Amino acid sequence: MPRITVTVDGVEYEEEVEPRLLLVHLLRDRLGKTGTPIGCDTSNCGACTVLLDGRSAKSCSVLAVQADGSDVVTVEGLARGEEWHPMQRAFHEEHALQCGYCTPGMIMAAIDLVRDDPDPSEQAVREGLEGNLCRCTGYCNIVRAVRRGAREMARQEARTA
Repeated sequence: MPRITVTVDGVEYEEEVEPRLLLVHLLRDRLGKTGTPIGCDTSNCGACTVLLDGRSAKSCSVLAVQADGSDVVTVEGLARGEEWHPMQRAFHEEHALQCGYCTPGMIMAAIDLVRDDPDPSEQAVREGLEGNLCRCTGYCNIVRAVRRGAREMARQEARTA
C-alpha cells in the first residue's frame, strides 16, 4: 500500500492508504476529523469541502494519495484556540445555518472565495458558492454571512499587517 504524508490542521500525518481511499474517508475515519461531513459522495453537494493547499476542494472527489505532501485545512482547523475564524463567527452571527450539515463546506468554500475576491458582491457570493448546496435555507443569510465574513477577514488582516 502507498504511504503518504499529509498535514491536516497543522499536524503532519504519515499513513498507509489504499490507492482508492478518498480524502474524506482518510480525514473522518483515520484522523477523526468528523467536522467534514459526507453529503453525497459524488461531489455534487460540497458538504465535504476542505482547503487543499489553500484552495477549496471537495474531499469526496480527491484520492488520499493525491493529497500526498499537501496541506489540508478542515473546518476544525480554522479556530485559533477559543477564537473562531471570522467566517465561522459571521455564519453564527448571521444565522446562516439551520440543520448545519452543509455549513462546514460552505464556510471552507467561502474562505477560498474571499481570498480571490475580498469584497464580493451578492451575485459573486451566489456564483462562488454554486457548487455547495443547502437544502434548508434560502441562501439569503448565507450570502450575508459570507459578505460579513469577508469584511471581518479584511479587518483582521489589516490589524496583523
